[in-house]
Amino acid sequence: MTPDLQQRLALARQAAQNALLGELGPTGHWTGTLSSSALSTATAVTAMAAVDPKANADLIRGGIAWLTAHANPDGGWGDTVYSRSNLSTTALVWAAFGIAGADKQYPGVLSATEQYLRQQAGSIERLVPAIEALYGDDRTFSVPITMMLALSGRLGPDGWKRVRPLPFELAALPRGLFGALKLPVVSYALPALIAIGQVIHHRSGRWNPLRSVTRARTLRVLTQLQPENGGFLEATPLTSFVTMSLAGMGHAGHRVAELGVEFLRHSVRADGSWPIDTNLATWVTTLSIKAVQSTTPGVPALSSAQCKTLQHWLLEQQYRVTHPYTGAAPGGWAWTDLPGGVPDADDTAGALLALRHLGEPDPNSIAAATAGIQWLLGVQNRDGGIPTFCRGWGTLPFDRSTPELTAHALRAWKAWVPSLPKPFATEVQQAAHRALSYLSRTQRSDGAWIPLWFGNEAAPSQENPVYGTAQVLIGLNTLSAGGIAVKTLIERAQAFLISAQHPEGGWGGAAGVRPSIEETALALRALGSAPDHAAARERGLAWLVERWERGEARQPSPIGLYFARLWYSETLYPLIFTVDALNHCRPSSN
Repeated sequence: MTPDLQQRLALARQAAQNALLGELGPTGHWTGTLSSSALSTATAVTAMAAVDPKANADLIRGGIAWLTAHANPDGGWGDTVYSRSNLSTTALVWAAFGIAGADKQYPGVLSATEQYLRQQAGSIERLVPAIEALYGDDRTFSVPITMMLALSGRLGPDGWKRVRPLPFELAALPRGLFGALKLPVVSYALPALIAIGQVIHHRSGRWNPLRSVTRARTLRVLTQLQPENGGFLEATPLTSFVTMSLAGMGHAGHRVAELGVEFLRHSVRADGSWPIDTNLATWVTTLSIKAVQSTTPGVPALSSAQCKTLQHWLLEQQYRVTHPYTGAAPGGWAWTDLPGGVPDADDTAGALLALRHLGEPDPNSIAAATAGIQWLLGVQNRDGGIPTFCRGWGTLPFDRSTPELTAHALRAWKAWVPSLPKPFATEVQQAAHRALSYLSRTQRSDGAWIPLWFGNEAAPSQENPVYGTAQVLIGLNTLSAGGIAVKTLIERAQAFLISAQHPEGGWGGAAGVRPSIEETALALRALGSAPDHAAARERGLAWLVERWERGEARQPSPIGLYFARLWYSETLYPLIFTVDALNHCRPSSN
C-alpha cells in the first residue's frame, strides 16, 4: 500500500469512528433511522381512512401526497424510495388511493399505476391470483394484501369472495399445541391471523360455525397480544392491517383499533410517510459497540463512562420473563427497546457480544450472558443451526436454521465460554460443534452462504451471498483452533468473496452487482488481514476510502429484509460497517 493511501485510510478511519460516536443519542445509545416505506404509508393511510376519514384527514392527505411524490417512473412503488417497483407494494398503494378518494385528485398517477399493475399481473382482473402466486402456500402476506384491496373497494362488489379465508379460530387453541400439531402458525403472525381472518369471515358471507363461536374469544386473545403502545412488533404494516380489519367489521371503537391508531399517529414522519418499523435501536447499538471497540492501536474507543451507560442500557433490554406475545423463554433480546419488540437469535447474539466488548465480565453481565446463552441453546434446531425466533419444524422461514445467525451465535458462545461454569461451558461447546456441522453442510459449492434477513434486488433470486458469506466468515475467523475442517470452510469462503469483488474494487450482493458501502465494508471485515488476499483487500479499501472522501459513504442501500421479505435501509448501516471494516482490516505496507 502506498504511503498516500495509508494516510488517507488513517484519516478516513478516524473520521468515520468520530462520526459514529457522534451518533450516540442523549440517552447514551444509538437509535438510527429506518427508510420511509411506500408500503407502510399505504397501509397506514388505509387504516386511518377505514377508522375515521374525517378525523384523520390531515394524515391521510399527507400520506397520499408523499406517495404521489415518490412514485417510480414506471408507475409503481418499491418498498423504499431507492427500491424497484414491485407488484405487492404498488397494489397496496392503489388500494390506499381508492379508500382515500384520491383517484380524481391524481388522475395521472392512477393511470400510470393501473398500467403498471396490468403489465405485472396481465390484467386488473388477474391481480389477486398474481399476488397469490408471488407467495405460494404462504398466506401470511398475500391474504392481507388482497384483504386491503377488497376493503378499499378495488375488487368490486364481490371482492370479499375473492379473498381466501384465514383460520383465525386457531388462535383459540393453547399456544403449545401449535408446535405439537405442526400448525403453520407463528406467534408474530397471530394478530394478523385473528383480525384479518375475522373481517374476511364477517364480510365474505361464508358460513363456518366454528369461526362464529370463536370470534369473541380470539378478539380477547388479540387484546392480550397488543403492546402497551399499540404497535404490534413496532411494525406499521402489521398494526395497520389489524386496525383496518377491526374497522372493516364495525369495530373501529375497539380498544385494539384505538391503540393502533394512536401508534400510527405517533409514528408518522414530518413528511407524511411511515417507516417499516419504529427503530432498530438495540440492533444498531450492539453493531456500533462491536465496531468501535476495536483493538486497533490509536483508534479512540468508548470512554469508561460510556461503557457503563451502554452496559446498563443493554442489561435493561434483556427479557427476564416469558414474553407475553410470543411465549419466548426469558434471556433473549429484541431489535428495539420499545414495547413491540420480541426476542430473536440475531439480537441476542449481538447483545452478548456487545456486553463482552464493554468490559471484563462482572456478576451482572455474567448472569445476563448465561441467560442469553441458555436462550440461544433453547432455540437451536436439531440440524445444529440457529433459527430466528423459535425452534421449529422448518415449515416457515423464521423457524428454519440460517447460516448468518448460526455464525453469530458461535461468536457469542466463543466470547463467553471462558466465563462460564465448566459443565455449562461443555454444553455450549457441544452446541458449537453441532453448529459448525450445520455450517459445513450448508456452504454452497462456490463457497458461499445465503442469509435470511438480507438480500439484494439486483442479485440472482434477490439473494445476498456476499452478506451471508461475510457474516459466517467473521464468525469462523474467531475459531482459532477450528482444525482442518474449519480452515477449509474459511478458505472456500474467502475464495468466494474474492471472486465476487467488482472490478472497481468494491462488492455488491453478488458477482457483477453494483457495489455498495455496506457490502464492501462487510467483505473487507470478513477478509480481515488474511495475507493471501492483500491485493484484493487493498483495492477494496481504496474504493471505500474514496467513497468516504467524496461524501458518499453514508448513503444507505436497501439491502435489509423485514418480515415478508420487505426491503428497508438503515441510515447507520453504512457508517457502522465502514467503521467495523476500517478498525479490523490491517492492510500490509510496502
